[in-house]
Amino acid sequence: MDPRQVKTAADARKIVRERGLTHVKIGVHDVDGILRGKYVHVDKFDSALDGGLGFCDVVLGWDSNDQLYDNVAYTGWHTAYPDAPVRIVPSTCREIATEPGNLLFLCEFAEKAEAICPRGTLRRVLDRGKAMGFDAMCGFEYEFFVFAETPHSLREKGYRNLKPVSPGFFGYSVLRNSVMSDWYHDLLKMAETMDCGIEGLHTETGAGVMEAALRVSGALEAADRAALFKLFTKVLAQKRDWIATFMAKWSKDWPGCGGHIHMSLWKAGKNESAFHDDKGAHRMSDTMRHFVAGQQRLMPEILAMIAPTVNSYRRLIPGFWAPTSATWGVENRTTALRVIPGSKKSTRVEFRVAAADANPYLALAAAIGSGLYGIEHKMEPTEPITGNSYDKKHPAKSQLPRTLMEASERLHASKAARELFGDAFVEHYAASRNWEEREFRKAITDWELDRYMEII
Repeated sequence: MDPRQVKTAADARKIVRERGLTHVKIGVHDVDGILRGKYVHVDKFDSALDGGLGFCDVVLGWDSNDQLYDNVAYTGWHTAYPDAPVRIVPSTCREIATEPGNLLFLCEFAEKAEAICPRGTLRRVLDRGKAMGFDAMCGFEYEFFVFAETPHSLREKGYRNLKPVSPGFFGYSVLRNSVMSDWYHDLLKMAETMDCGIEGLHTETGAGVMEAALRVSGALEAADRAALFKLFTKVLAQKRDWIATFMAKWSKDWPGCGGHIHMSLWKAGKNESAFHDDKGAHRMSDTMRHFVAGQQRLMPEILAMIAPTVNSYRRLIPGFWAPTSATWGVENRTTALRVIPGSKKSTRVEFRVAAADANPYLALAAAIGSGLYGIEHKMEPTEPITGNSYDKKHPAKSQLPRTLMEASERLHASKAARELFGDAFVEHYAASRNWEEREFRKAITDWELDRYMEII
């Protein structure tokens, strides 16, 4: 049985039995988009398909460095860290490319924990769209740097003088992808095996940087693919004694890493675009215009879901292909939203503000949810930007938050975010971002030492 044919619990049991497996791998994504999981015996897996299982709810109560939040209500020492109920999603079955024959299943948090589950949050947004008569189609594009380093050598070098797998600026290089063809083919094969296939793969402009455009699919599947692509690209690299990083901005000397999202709405159950209108300006339908308006209007309020780390804001600076204001334009790569007018099949909007470090479930929930909000409220966008958006003066209300703390405060105060994602999610997630910034403020950076230690 092909893993792509698995849809039900019965299918999951069948494929596990056919392969004679003793253990399978399961995992659930935390608020940072990190897959937390384990191997489970097939007997445990069999019972969990019906009754679910428990994960210690610390998975929702710690940061990417396993440090415990001190400011969230859902879990903490005050609740004694009980198990949170988790359900297995059979249709997420994948063959693990780096473990031939073995299987991976994604999970979702259930019951009370579902309110803050990243995958559950996206699913609720998509259900909202479905109730409005829309299905969403999406595709992620990721830029990432690859180094000839190991997890140990990174730390031994103090993250300095790292060796990229290729030198210099050389975008779209056939020389590089031919010399390194074994790596490219391994990456392409991994993505096909894991059902997160790559539509296009090339070098970007920078030392050791690549860009992968994942194939378009339904929105929830697109987020699954994006999350697994990021994880198993890292796995594949580390098995070579390399490191792949999806940090938004790892060095001031090189461009940042985008995690752009292409999306369109379709009339539910029909092969008919809700975005395309031959008679509309830029071939945009009223629905698409309202959708873009919602994204533009709410972007400053929900940026914490799209730019979720302190490092995210190192990327959002003028001149590095990353926007600083909530702007839109037609085929304009200097704006936060790039409308791409095309055929009935290809008309879409590119959400360019997102970076590669974002949790794909939450970035997509924010992008689609804000667009749906614009449709519901029949919002109108500003005039599209022509030319270089960086050279223009934009209204103060369109300026994006400059720090993660500011973004988390804007999210916490957003009535629209609470309507779209729920009070429980907004409270928990905003607190987690507030914690992230406070952890950063404890650090003494090399810049501070260089600048102040002797002279001040």
